[in-house]
Amino acid sequence: MKYDVCVIGSGAGAGPVIYELSKAGYKVVVLEKGPWVKTEDFNKDEMTATRRDSFRPALKDECHTVVKKNKAGKWMKRSTYDSGRSFWNGNCVGGSSNFMSAYFHRLKPVDFNLLSKYGPIEGANVVDWPINYEDLESYYEKTERIVGVSGKVVNHSFLEPRSTPDFPFPPLQENIFASWLDKGAKQLNYEIFPTPRGIISESKEDRNSCYYSNFCGSYGCSSDAKSSSRVALIESAVKTGNCTILPNSKVFHLETNGDGRIIKANFYDINDEKQSIEATIFVVAAQAVETSRLLLMSENIEFPNGLANNSGQVGKNMVYSSGGVGSGQLYFSDLNKEDAEALDTPGLFINRAIQQWYEIDHPELGRVKGGTVDFVSEHANGITKAIKLKKTSGGRLLYGAALKKRLFDYFTKQRKLKFEIFVDWLPNDKCYVTLDDEVMDKWGDPVAKIWAGHHEHDNKVARYLADKTERLFKEIGMKNVSTGIGNSPPANLQAGGCRFGDNPKTSVLDKNCKAHEVDNLYVSDGSFMPTGGSVTYTFSIYANSFRVADKIKADLEQNY
Repeated sequence: MKYDVCVIGSGAGAGPVIYELSKAGYKVVVLEKGPWVKTEDFNKDEMTATRRDSFRPALKDECHTVVKKNKAGKWMKRSTYDSGRSFWNGNCVGGSSNFMSAYFHRLKPVDFNLLSKYGPIEGANVVDWPINYEDLESYYEKTERIVGVSGKVVNHSFLEPRSTPDFPFPPLQENIFASWLDKGAKQLNYEIFPTPRGIISESKEDRNSCYYSNFCGSYGCSSDAKSSSRVALIESAVKTGNCTILPNSKVFHLETNGDGRIIKANFYDINDEKQSIEATIFVVAAQAVETSRLLLMSENIEFPNGLANNSGQVGKNMVYSSGGVGSGQLYFSDLNKEDAEALDTPGLFINRAIQQWYEIDHPELGRVKGGTVDFVSEHANGITKAIKLKKTSGGRLLYGAALKKRLFDYFTKQRKLKFEIFVDWLPNDKCYVTLDDEVMDKWGDPVAKIWAGHHEHDNKVARYLADKTERLFKEIGMKNVSTGIGNSPPANLQAGGCRFGDNPKTSVLDKNCKAHEVDNLYVSDGSFMPTGGSVTYTFSIYANSFRVADKIKADLEQNY
């Protein structure tokens, strides 16, 4: 059978395309490398969810290699199998959207024209987007309504223009700590507002509302409240009868016909047998690193450097999310009994954010793009917390009574709260993806080699936001306040590699996310982003994928 559309991947970049094309009556096939995990398969077991490869590939079978500078400034390569730090996340139907924390901030109008607004930065490949905020606004609204976003719109300096006055679902229930942040922010004249979340607070069709399990980010949702691609979009697409899901299907080559068009996707099935699918239009949404890898592996006579890569731009200008994580502690002995019990209530969200410094005008930094601060609880996973307590600050291993007392005090006498800083990861010539010529996966294909070059400007901006936020934590009486500014690429926040633009020499995709060089290839995950903004990417990936779905429908109607 020849399908109208073949979609490779099933996460946030794929779901809207699958949903819209299936609803429109087109025959859609989805090739997902991972299994089809259902809601009933998710549980809150800490080992299963966050310490084992239950929902991502085993590194002995499929790893990545990461190249980054060591402390001496020398570039060093290490496989994730050797390091044990997986770069996979959410390898199953619905992808990493099954396991997201779901901060759903929109990009701001300024995010679409950083070069024009702030000028060039030496060592960074900053460009303006070929579309503007207005081109995406209606699709943000569509995502809020169809996928499901909860929250409360509060006016602040960097509130983006909206076509609707509020989110379709009311805010989630909050921990008392949120009110303390509000009071502290008021004292400091900080603008703080409720964080919108891709988690529904009221039932929607077959989905139940959040039940505040206390195990959210990194965990699959057992109530279907989390707005994953699988729950919010793909399950509805399957019900149309027009959508076929082929799980455990690892695509390794997109085959062209000599005229610059893809004719089939070649893949390994669950038995590691080679199979192929024919379609009219192909959509790649395998998450940014793996999307670049697949295009680079799909080389042939027409495209000796990889599919759609005669420009040499595939895999270039990867962006992640830069910033850092801060924390502070509140000890129950410093609080009255009622407040201590309220603070210790599990499962309720903090749901506060600050975007007051989304643009910074500072004597040392100049006038630059800033970022977002989101406030969260320490991750609920008890194993993760316990592991961090096994050594003293000097590195000495604790055991016996000393370790037991430390664990008891940590789990019963205090609560750690955190803030996460999101600033732009500036695209640069040292941050890209290639194929590794030494390390292969279990099928004999080269793994993705991730070059993790980082621009020092990002750290300066993050430090500015950290200083502001640490002041807020101290204002409300928190102790042991500190921030770690990081420059390692987070696997769950990746974009770029197939940036879109008007010039085929400097971009892979046109403004509609169709490949310049391949007439029936679209890329609808975060790969299209030339810059990432100072928020998490999932919401914008969803919105853009809805936009791309409309372009594909028009393409099918006009040309096929």
